Amino acid sequence: MDALLTSEDRAFREEVRAFLAEKLTPELARAARRSTSVFHHPDVSQPWQKILHEKGWVAPDWPVQFGGTGWSDMQRYIFARECALANAPSLAPQGLKMVAPVIMHYGTPEQQAYYLPRILSGEDYWCQGFSEPGAGSDLASLKLRADSDGDHYVLNGSKIWTTHAQFANRMFALVRTSSEGKPQAGITFLLLDMDTPGLTVKPIYTIPGDHDFNQVFFDNVRVPKANRLGEENDGWSVAKYLLTFERGGKYSPGLTAHLSMLKKAAARTGWDQLPGNAERIAAEEIGIQALMAMEMKSMREPSQGPAAATRASMLKILGTEASQRLDLLALDIAGGEAGLETEDGLEDLLATALPRYLNNRASSIYAGSNEIQRDILAKAIIDMR
Repeated sequence: MDALLTSEDRAFREEVRAFLAEKLTPELARAARRSTSVFHHPDVSQPWQKILHEKGWVAPDWPVQFGGTGWSDMQRYIFARECALANAPSLAPQGLKMVAPVIMHYGTPEQQAYYLPRILSGEDYWCQGFSEPGAGSDLASLKLRADSDGDHYVLNGSKIWTTHAQFANRMFALVRTSSEGKPQAGITFLLLDMDTPGLTVKPIYTIPGDHDFNQVFFDNVRVPKANRLGEENDGWSVAKYLLTFERGGKYSPGLTAHLSMLKKAAARTGWDQLPGNAERIAAEEIGIQALMAMEMKSMREPSQGPAAATRASMLKILGTEASQRLDLLALDIAGGEAGLETEDGLEDLLATALPRYLNNRASSIYAGSNEIQRDILAKAIIDMR
């Protein structure tokens, strides 16, 4: 990557490093290292979001008109990489990276003026209401009813696997407003307040004992129609737009940082001296470099349309499966060394290897399972013939 940097890029990298050295506290960095969840706890992510917001760096991918930085593609990549290498907490993506672009594209001026500043500041913490007990990868089969009643929809049903719903004050959700025609044709996209009467959040505990997921129940929950994004019964189009952002993220900065720590741990424990292990590390490094090249190429191409959706599926497969391989690598390196005492964070890496592995098994399922992504890629190839 260094060979691609201009003198301006290198100067920007030094600016980012200086900022991180000054503002990223050891406590926040250690909390981020010890996190084993898909998303960091709000006690970790929200203080860091406040620091970034004060600097004006909280939303590098947003257009300047809505509060973005105006950085180049390379600058955004440098920032993501340096944050990962410094163990900066990741910010909750449901607001900044998922619903915000949808509000920018489909929202009314009033919706944009109300929601976007609150997302930037962290005042609103969002969760995603897509999956249901009978509608996961086959999302079009969702059944959460939204019946029209004057200026409101009345919601009845449930959502499941709702990450951080216990912390959220907002949800974006797909609801069933019609049962006529194709299943996709009767879906509507809503923004709703989690404090609305009739809405109940119940925890789902995972194998490591974490509480990230929830089931959310709706019992005659009234949502103003003014909270709809896009047209009634056209929520499937809105959801597809959103999923491009959810699936097509930058995986390689975090993977690079993780592998860097694993290489240090392998050298410290002598694991890399055992037959075949150095080659295994090298193979993962080559794969991550290839993924980085694909991500950087993707940044220079249109962010929407059929080609962008196909790229997002490809990056989702490669990124999540590389992450799972690194989790396996961490387990093998950890072995009997989970009590290793160091001053560079390696003990955190090794001590969290197992819960991180267990949590991250979901990465190839959420945002559309990797099997579904392969179906999308296969269809795109067939359609090209």
